Amino acid sequence: MMKENTIEIVGFHAHIYFNADNRDVAARVREGLTQFEVKLGRWHDKPIGPHPQAMYQVAFLPSQFGKVVPWLMLHREGLDILVHPETGDDLADHTLHSLWLGQKLELNVEFLRPRTTNASL
Repeated sequence: MMKENTIEIVGFHAHIYFNADNRDVAARVREGLTQFEVKLGRWHDKPIGPHPQAMYQVAFLPSQFGKVVPWLMLHREGLDILVHPETGDDLADHTLHSLWLGQKLELNVEFLRPRTTNASL
């Protein structure tokens, strides 16, 4: 009998992207998210990590996915949003296992690749 290779999703992140022209829209979306059991991250007004533009993160548990993501689908007001699971594999979570609402932005995936060290150096 073959054993299934399962990956546990321990949470989700939504990254809400914005710029100087639509920061007020992002603030309205953020305010709307307060009705859910989510953890709102701080505002990043410049690209950070793999993210190509300003954004804030929204963290939520798998039990909230069916409430938060449909709400974002209907209330994103034209903003681009990356939604991804948290499985412990940042690269796969942000690329293979992700979904986009709006335009798919190009992430700096090199930032997510595991760093290898050469012990012989």
